[in-house]
Amino acid sequence: MAELHIVTAEYPPQPGGVSDYVRGVAAGLAAAGERVHVWCPPAAEVASEDAGVEVHRELGRISRADLRRMGALLDAFPAPRRLLVQWVPHAYGFRAMNLGFCLWVRERAARGDRVEIMVHEPFLAFGGSARQGVVAAVHRAMTVVLLGAAERVWVSTPAWAERWRKYRLGRTVPFEWTPIPSNVPVVEDADGAAAVRSRYAPAGGRLIGHFGTYRANVTELLEPILVGALEGGPGRAALLLGRGGERFRDEVVGRHPALAGRVHSPGALSSDELSRHLAACDLLVQPYPDGVNGRQTSLAACLEHGRAVVTTEGASTEGVWRESGAVAMARVGDAEAAVGLVDRLLADDAERARLGAAAERLYDERFHLRHTIAALTRES
Repeated sequence: MAELHIVTAEYPPQPGGVSDYVRGVAAGLAAAGERVHVWCPPAAEVASEDAGVEVHRELGRISRADLRRMGALLDAFPAPRRLLVQWVPHAYGFRAMNLGFCLWVRERAARGDRVEIMVHEPFLAFGGSARQGVVAAVHRAMTVVLLGAAERVWVSTPAWAERWRKYRLGRTVPFEWTPIPSNVPVVEDADGAAAVRSRYAPAGGRLIGHFGTYRANVTELLEPILVGALEGGPGRAALLLGRGGERFRDEVVGRHPALAGRVHSPGALSSDELSRHLAACDLLVQPYPDGVNGRQTSLAACLEHGRAVVTTEGASTEGVWRESGAVAMARVGDAEAAVGLVDRLLADDAERARLGAAAERLYDERFHLRHTIAALTRES
């Protein structure tokens, strides 16, 4: 039986996309016959663990002493150990500049461990404040160190491979794209979805959804689309799903009081309830500042649920989105075009159904967790 050690700064019960992703991958690998060890920071709450996954909450504050202790514990396992590092540069502490962690990873490779990196986020962009420039420079130094240790790099979108390749410094390091799967399993409950719809949608009206975490760079794109779409017809309501939805609802209604009673957010939901709420929506509006791409968990959930999606095309958008015809896209920042897409789709039941079917098919063919598991077990 193969053995894999996943190193991550985020793991349940800690919330977040990376946390959910790692748990799903760990459970999937265990179900495929791998012996999986997850190395992560401690948690204030006790989380349930999946069969075949052993969780070691030994990362501590990811200090030098913590890493020495964890290294000694890793040494107790048979060599060579296979380490899969989940990389989000700001997640490892030390004000997003934990170069010591990267040096530790390189040391593990020097000791004979097989190191692979899963890049969820590459590095901070230059620009803005002087501190941002310093952090961006350190992130690139961290990238060089990690690429000096890695046998293989997995990326959540091909755009990250393009950004990282220039820092290989002559080394041959293969890159492979493994899109992020949904973390909201589909619940087949038509009656439950209908109950959600009757709660929020006007009688005979349309329900426009959004699923996300409502970061400022997304909401500045989302608000004009939602407002324009709601103003396009009195029989329309908006449903804001995900953490931060209630705050954003209050902000939108505060700026557009005429929409009070038509913008809803149910707050925190269980996975099953979230699935029913997604299924209740006629379509979802999912703008992204860098364009739709394969690293967006929220978008993957919309696809798996077979929902029609209006999204944005930008610098990081892969060709598969246009080739598949699975989403309707406007250029990033073109709210008027996005509202036009919403209007047309709400008026065309057949096209919404076609988009939903294409979305579900694309998810199954490219995004489903089994593709990530197949890729990782192929390399074991």
